[in-house]
Amino acid sequence: MAGQSCPWPVRDQLSAPCRLGSRGSEEVLLDPMNMKLGLEVASLTDVGCQRENNEDSNLYWEPADNEELLRKGRLAVIADGMGGYEGGQEASRLAVETVREVYDNFVGDDPHAALIEAFARAHERIQAYAGQHPGLHGMGTTCTALVIRDRQLYFAHVGDSRLYLVRGASIARLTRDHSYVGRLVETGIVRAEDAERHPQRHILTAALGAGIEVTVQSAEQGMALQDCDNLLLCTDGLWGVVSDEELETAVKGNTPAGCCSTLVKLALQRGGPDNITVQVLRVLPEPEF
Repeated sequence: MAGQSCPWPVRDQLSAPCRLGSRGSEEVLLDPMNMKLGLEVASLTDVGCQRENNEDSNLYWEPADNEELLRKGRLAVIADGMGGYEGGQEASRLAVETVREVYDNFVGDDPHAALIEAFARAHERIQAYAGQHPGLHGMGTTCTALVIRDRQLYFAHVGDSRLYLVRGASIARLTRDHSYVGRLVETGIVRAEDAERHPQRHILTAALGAGIEVTVQSAEQGMALQDCDNLLLCTDGLWGVVSDEELETAVKGNTPAGCCSTLVKLALQRGGPDNITVQVLRVLPEPEF
């Protein structure tokens, strides 16, 4: 049966590389011919206009072996560090690297269990690193990770980075902000439309590396994905200055790489007060046979 055609641009997978994991001003280009079929991925990060260093990290990973791909699926991670120049960078780096390592080496076949274990290990490693480096006391990071396996979505989340699903003409946020203002919204004290501009929106109530234990928001059961679904991961340097409606418009009007570029430029035009990181994953229609 022929797959559904996407109503927005799809890059020719055999023609040009797409942007994947990047850090600071560095970008890693992945040849799309080395990517498995079924997904188009791009990411972009920028230090912004008011910061001297980039404390965000992001990663996309898929097994090279086809059998492992079927068992593990694809992994995407984004993190926004806190704790000063070195502390924030190290916390976000440790988070994405640990999540990838633990997920890759997890013995079982349950993506949810693997993500929970990966977050627990990342939390411990960040705390251990801070203990070994007293000058980095208080370091921590947000972390949002997703797995796509057999067109099912699993995710785990701590902090105020975000995961959105853009499907058809709608956008839905799948994560909740672990922040002081997030709690005010949930209790009805602050309206959701006012939260992005609240002066205390950066105060987190949960982060990897902070506190004895960390509570992870996760999807225990997989969510079925459809042809042309778009998953957008971003740090608060983007969603703090760009509305959900603008995120949706950028996704629908561009390839994933074009979407990332458009959104980062828009955040910079609005002052870029924080590091900006975005990653977009588009589910491609299944090929005809």
